[in-house]
Amino acid sequence: QVQLVESGGGLVQAGGSLRLSCAASGRTFSNYAVGWFRQAPKKEREFVAAISWSGGSAYYADSVKGRYAISRDNAKNTVYLQMNSLKPEDTAVYYCAADRRPVVAVPRGDYWGQGTQVTVSS
Repeated sequence: QVQLVESGGGLVQAGGSLRLSCAASGRTFSNYAVGWFRQAPKKEREFVAAISWSGGSAYYADSVKGRYAISRDNAKNTVYLQMNSLKPEDTAVYYCAADRRPVVAVPRGDYWGQGTQVTVSS
């Protein structure tokens, strides 16, 4: 079993940066692909970024490509999402999700965190 806890959300002005963290329990976490998703009010949850088990492969939604960077530290059982040049339309609850497969472009979400709110003011 893997438990995921997100942190790092908050309120930031447009153009600013935030770094989200997804801390995991469970020794098998380092074998899993991990992704970030987000859900804005009255919208469906959407894929943001994903990273393979080793960190060797990363995938991004077109809307965040060039602005966001996903990384992981398996020694710390943590995945990060560095978000730069934030826009008001990035406002959402951000969730991390782990996939038991080691490499996937869009994780299916075998395990989910509870989410962290990111609000970008204009």
